Amino acid sequence: MASSRIMALAMLIISSFFFLSTHTQASSDSFLQCLSASIPNQIVFTRSSPSFASVLASSVRNPRFLTAATVKPLCIVTATNASHVQATVVCGRTHGVRLRVRSGGHDYEGLSYRSVRADATPFAVVDLAGFRSVRVTRGTPATAWVDSGATLGELYYAIGKVSDRLAFPAGLCPTVGVGGHLSGGGFGMLLRRHGLAADHVVDALLVNAEGRLLNSTTMGRDVFWAIRGGAGGGSFGIVLSWRVNLVAVPSKVTVFNIPKSVQQGAIDIVTKWQEVAPALPDELLVRVVAQGQVANFQSLYLGTCDALLPVMSSRFPELGVDRNHCKEMNWLQSVANIFLGDGATVEDLLKRTASGDAVFNKATSDYVRQAIPRDIWAQIFTSWLARPTAGLMILDPYGGKIASVSESETPFPHRAGVLYNVQYMNFWGSAGEEAARTGWVRDLYTFMAPHVSKNPREAYVNYKDLSLGENMVGGGNVTSFEAGRVWGEKYYKGNFRRLAMAKAQIDPNDYFRNEQSIPPLGNQIILTNVARVDHAA
Repeated sequence: MASSRIMALAMLIISSFFFLSTHTQASSDSFLQCLSASIPNQIVFTRSSPSFASVLASSVRNPRFLTAATVKPLCIVTATNASHVQATVVCGRTHGVRLRVRSGGHDYEGLSYRSVRADATPFAVVDLAGFRSVRVTRGTPATAWVDSGATLGELYYAIGKVSDRLAFPAGLCPTVGVGGHLSGGGFGMLLRRHGLAADHVVDALLVNAEGRLLNSTTMGRDVFWAIRGGAGGGSFGIVLSWRVNLVAVPSKVTVFNIPKSVQQGAIDIVTKWQEVAPALPDELLVRVVAQGQVANFQSLYLGTCDALLPVMSSRFPELGVDRNHCKEMNWLQSVANIFLGDGATVEDLLKRTASGDAVFNKATSDYVRQAIPRDIWAQIFTSWLARPTAGLMILDPYGGKIASVSESETPFPHRAGVLYNVQYMNFWGSAGEEAARTGWVRDLYTFMAPHVSKNPREAYVNYKDLSLGENMVGGGNVTSFEAGRVWGEKYYKGNFRRLAMAKAQIDPNDYFRNEQSIPPLGNQIILTNVARVDHAA
């Protein structure tokens, strides 16, 4: 009798799996047929397309996520206008295929073009690399409309060609896509004078889960708040374009890069830097890149060398800055110089790939609110950074404008009281090195726990790390809010709940989701035909 029940249960499981498999295939086929009838075939690349592999790889920045085992999309839609995106969303909703969105491909976990789970429901990728215009308008204030597929380098170049007295306060890496960067907040060398990139977003165009094109007014105040730093990964829809206010900079700025080895006092200088850098004049940022036995002090000053030297000699004499270290140039030139090095030209900012874009890598982040003691820095340099498998640490000082904004003004909460952000990153050349290299990141992160922020241990969403937690799908086939809190409060602190409420307003059925997307939090969830059996994303 018992064996008969077991046999019946086994047959039920097998038949259910067969039903789900055939049902999934039918949904996939129907989705592709819908796309064929809705948008040009030449912008749809299915797995059977000869160019599928090259289109998928075109914006993959980490070979870890481009292997035979990678869960790949059903197809890639290389949209070039809003109607392409709207039609893809409508087809996806109608036929139960979810969408992921890729602008520059720098998602640290590759979630813009892959799924972590092999048993996830079919998904497609909307690739915005061809959606990349930048339109700068002079005025008071000067503004720019920039498409999500443009890179930061393309945005900077367009601004710099209009005026050498205008800039935008976003990240250093010129190949990063604007869409993902602004969605997570975005900070760079101007953060102490002008704050986050997302602080300067004044409008946006977003395609919601119904395929409607919305602006900052029609999407609603809460959703517009949410996409400016809380959408890291496409939680609320697909943002096509952003209107941003540009900022004023002097026609001449000064940069320096000073390496200090452990033998030259790097441990003492970094220890002192922790308290000096966040309290310097807002026009001055001095960051640290620590690798091996050397700390590189990289700086941007919004002014001349003559004005910089007395500040450094009085506030940070330990670094020993002198006139020989100074390089004066305009702001656009400084972007190329700091990230790409001496000899780089502003035209190099237009390249959509860089030499370090396609190496294996792993990263995570922390925030420091109390200076780390010297003896801990001694251990970091003489033990952790001295290992053969070591990576690097990047320390970006806060204070100034970024700290003057309320934690609740945008979803990005890491404001007053933060001394600096830490990024732990490792690179390697072959798949066989992965365990040791990622182990170094994981173990150093564990070692740092007593010395960084707590309750929650804060992290930066643009340095995405799935080891902080992954979503689970709960009742009603929507992402669990409680499971999301595990990682979400590290990125967003108390703003996570408000983000989840905004998600419930614009996407209550959780159509746009992935392993670290914002879950909807509301009193009622309405099920639609997209609510099919799946597990994570």
